[in-house]
Formats: sequence, structure tokens, C-alpha cells
Amino acid sequence: MLILQRKAGESVFIGEEIEVSVLSVDAGRVRLAIQAPKSVAILRSELKSAAATNREAADEGTSPLALLDALRRPAEGSGRETGGV
Repeated sequence: MLILQRKAGESVFIGEEIEVSVLSVDAGRVRLAIQAPKSVAILRSELKSAAATNREAADEGTSPLALLDALRRPAEGSGRETGGV
């Protein structure tokens, strides 16, 4: 894992085609802009977790209430997302 410090207006590149820019840092929240090819999926961690839970539920026959409980749990870590914050 690489850990970096960046200020608003600074960015990092991942490979040749992906740029992550820091738009702002306010009250402990960071706004990021991600430029990547459309072929690269970008999801927040909670959405990725929800998708995995949904797949497991479909395989196991988990109840809808258990799925709702999984979605309400706070997300761990960070992820990638397409669209707004």
C-alpha cells in the first residue's frame, strides 16, 4: 500500500491513464476527482460490499432483512465510484 499526502489542487497518477486529484479538504472530508477510461470501474467501498452481499444472498437464499442490515452497516476502507459524492 502506498500512502501519500496531497493538498487541494494536487494530484497523483495511477499508471498512464488514471489521475486522482484532490479538489478540497474540509472538516475531515476529502473531495476527489478521478479521471479514468470508461472501461475502468470506479465504486465506493460500500457499493462493492453491497454487490458482494447481494451475490452471496442470491447463492444462499438470504432473507431481504439480512440484506438491508448489511447495507446499513458502516463501510470499511475506501473505494472508487462513478458519479457524484
